[in-house]
Amino acid sequence: MTWSHRKLAGLVAVAATLAVSAGSVATPAAAEPDTAVLEIWTRQPPDSPSAAVMQRLADAFTEQSGIPTETVAIFEDFETKLQQRASQGDLPDIVINDTAQLGTLVDQGLVRPINRDDIEGADTIAERAWGAAQGLDGETYAVPFSAQAFAFFIRSDWREAVGLPVPESWDDLVALGTAFTEQDPDGNGEDDTAGFLIPGSTVRGYTSWYWSTFLYGAGGDYFEDHGDGTFTTAIASPEAVTAAQWFQDLFCTHNIVNPGAVGNDTNTTHQVFEAGQAGIYLTGPYMLARFEESIGADKLEIVAPPPGPGGDAGALAEGENLYLMAGSDNEEGQELFAEFAASPAGQEIGMNGDDPGPIVRLPINTGVTMSDVRENPNWAVFDEVYNSAGVYSPVVGDWTPFRQMSADTLNALAADCSLEPQAEMESLARQFDEELDRQGIRA
Repeated sequence: MTWSHRKLAGLVAVAATLAVSAGSVATPAAAEPDTAVLEIWTRQPPDSPSAAVMQRLADAFTEQSGIPTETVAIFEDFETKLQQRASQGDLPDIVINDTAQLGTLVDQGLVRPINRDDIEGADTIAERAWGAAQGLDGETYAVPFSAQAFAFFIRSDWREAVGLPVPESWDDLVALGTAFTEQDPDGNGEDDTAGFLIPGSTVRGYTSWYWSTFLYGAGGDYFEDHGDGTFTTAIASPEAVTAAQWFQDLFCTHNIVNPGAVGNDTNTTHQVFEAGQAGIYLTGPYMLARFEESIGADKLEIVAPPPGPGGDAGALAEGENLYLMAGSDNEEGQELFAEFAASPAGQEIGMNGDDPGPIVRLPINTGVTMSDVRENPNWAVFDEVYNSAGVYSPVVGDWTPFRQMSADTLNALAADCSLEPQAEMESLARQFDEELDRQGIRA
């Protein structure tokens, strides 16, 4: 079955589920936009600063439009709970979720396509952001909401203590990580620091997510996109193997990664960084306010990923889309909320100034000037990385299995130093080929 046929089947299945869920009761008439409650799901920890910002955004929309909303913040098992609601024929109206989830949501028929021309203000949304809302079939399935790219948080006080410069190459990163591990940069007389913090868990494909920046920096990619909806596996290219070897060497040759990294997710890794157990952490701009508060702005510096062996810089770019879920009885309300959230007013609320919990990391609306909303100059580093070196995850029919397979392989390379990166990446490439065949998109 081809990807397009599976997509159609998914849409039909959702429609059938919605119909069956009505049972023998009368189907209610579609509610008017000014009375129907819009249910909005976000991937945020409940009671977190980001969940509070989301609530403010929803409240501002209600005040402007008169349409009531209900926000639901879920962090653990987000996809599982969304699938449960789909099986009940009762999807939320709006889901704000990662751009990388687009292919999966489309493949399962959980989102509806939109016409960009129907979205007020669509021409003020950056074209690059629109690209991350486009499916394999060329249709648009979401409205962009937030963008981001990744950079290094480095303990500047430690770097000054060991007397090394800001890293400008991968070799410089290794040298700095080695010094942080061996030279007691915190000065407490204990052998209790490491160079790199890595969220190496395979949960949600974290290992692959982290490693992507080095893959792109080495000049590699997951696939070769032929531009006709078909792909060739590129995960065993010399560039990809170079990135995998470098990653394994951090654990096995240099021994400069924090203990427990192979089992740590991002939440745990955040805490390890705040505890002063390592000094180099590649993560997103959403951690800026928190780390400056918990560690100290004077002890941190934000550094763009330096060029890899090929001489070019590369970094994972991603963000969040506003997905308009299939089966909603309030499509007009869905579009009105998406328009507001992507507007300058909605973006500025979501950015939350320089305070913790921004749900808009980098604005996707070209009418927003970041310096008018944020004073912290470190945001400009992330903005520059996004615009000059950012690479979005591949738009394939369903990206999730590829991310998980690559995470499993990279996690194994980090955990077992006897494994050879070349052989493991070749094995991964065969798995990729099988999955491309299963999705009907292999060239």
